[in-house]
Order: sequence, then structure tokens, then C-alpha cells
Amino acid sequence: MVRVCAFRPHGDEPIVCPGQLPKDTPVTNENSAINAAKIALVTGGSRGIGRSTVLHLAARGVDSIFTYRENQAEAANVVAAVERQGRRAIALKLDTGVAASFDAFVGHVKTAIGELGATRFDYLVNNAGQSLHKAFDQTTDDELDAIYNVHFKGVYLLTQKLLPLIADGGRIINISSGLARVSMPGSSAYGAMKGAVEVLTRYMAAELGPRGIAVNTVAPGAVATDFSGGMVRDTPEVAKRISDMTALGRVGLPDDLGAMISSLLSDDNRWISGQRIEVSGGMLV
Repeated sequence: MVRVCAFRPHGDEPIVCPGQLPKDTPVTNENSAINAAKIALVTGGSRGIGRSTVLHLAARGVDSIFTYRENQAEAANVVAAVERQGRRAIALKLDTGVAASFDAFVGHVKTAIGELGATRFDYLVNNAGQSLHKAFDQTTDDELDAIYNVHFKGVYLLTQKLLPLIADGGRIINISSGLARVSMPGSSAYGAMKGAVEVLTRYMAAELGPRGIAVNTVAPGAVATDFSGGMVRDTPEVAKRISDMTALGRVGLPDDLGAMISSLLSDDNRWISGQRIEVSGGMLV
């Protein structure tokens, strides 16, 4: 099933929604062919680490609902790639920095879960993000608010809104950064928000434990994606500098993270909760 949805403002019906299930296909918990797979929700799933996570989850037999902010064509490509693996994905448009949109978004998630033959989803990966490279004494109120809205407030409130839809015994992964552990000039706002997410993760693990929900942080090092304008991927001198400070001698790749995240979500790692796991190849160890 290929389905990419864009919604009009104020939570109206989707304006683009190809490839829906046939009208005569029953979507119920009794439909074992539809209901066999686990379901993940991955924010920022159309590019980079999020995209790799969705594809690695598909390889493990997991269907996904994932979000994109602007590029519907990229989202459609991910849905098609998942379909080629024999799994299903639904892409929903969302700006995680706009908390006022979350109630409408949760309604769309409920619809998507139903189309995947379930009433709950199993895994949440809070991955969506944006970068800011600005000296501490030059960072403005608006810039700080933008980073806060996406990297902390958005994670906090979106997870809160989605909790009724997460299955007991589920998993949550919050994406942090190596910049919460090491200090690089120009990353004070970004690194501080990621540090806050790491503290939040431990509180979430403690409070959601009674439902059997495991919550962990994954902290990538420098990864060759289009994040920060492709700075690591497209600038040889930056890549070399990072490689020189990394024990395994290279920058990270999206699949280094996607493979690890999908593994952490699996039942093989069911006894891990409240932990920060850095996936950086040993950067500045």
C-alpha cells in the first residue's frame, strides 16, 4: 500500500492520499493478514536517520507511520521503498515545532492505525529535528525558541498526546546527540535541548514503566546526511576532522543509526530502559 497524505489547515480531510486499501477490504483486529505486523511511528521519517529507521524496521517486518515536514515527493519515495520490501507505510505531514497542530495530527494517526488493521501502535521514535550553529552570545530569542519547540517541547507534548495510542509493552526512543556529551562551540542551544531530552527520557522511563513501556535515548555522533545543510556529508574537511577524532575512523552513515534503532526496538532488547546509548563510532572517547 502506498499512501502519502497532506492535510489542509485545521485538520480537514487529506488532499493527497493515493493507494488506500480497497473499499471492500475489512480493517479489523480479526483480519490477521493486515494485523500481523508491529507498527512504528517515526517523526522526520522521510530523510536521513528517520528514513533509514523506517526502512530497517520494514526489513524486520514492521509497518510504519512516519512524518515529513515539507517534501511530499521524498515521503512518497520512502513509502515506495517500504512497499518494495513487502511492508506498508503511511506518511503524514507534521511540523513538530507547532504544538497547536498535535490534536489534529493525533486524529490522523488514529485513522492511519485503523488502516493498518490495529487500534494501537507499538514503537515511537522522536527523531524530527533542525540544527542551529550559532555562538552563545549571538543566539536570539526566536532562534532559541525554534530549537526548544522542536527538540524539547515538541517531543514532550507530542509523546504526551500519543500515549493513549501506544500499546502497553511498547517502546519509545528519543533521539539526542553526541553534542549533549561533548561541547562544540556554536552548538549551545542545540546541545542543551538534547541534554534536556536525555533527562526527560529517564523520567519517561520511570513513569511509563508500569505500562511496560521502555524508553531510551539514542545519541548519534556526526552523520553524513543533509542535516545542517549537508555539512558532514558534503564538506571533506569537516568529514576528515570528525574521522580523526573517532575511534572507528570515519563519520557515521544513516544506516549505522537505522540498524541500531530498529534493533533497540526489537524484543531482543526488551530489558533496556532509561538508558542513553551513543552511536558515534567512538567519537572523542
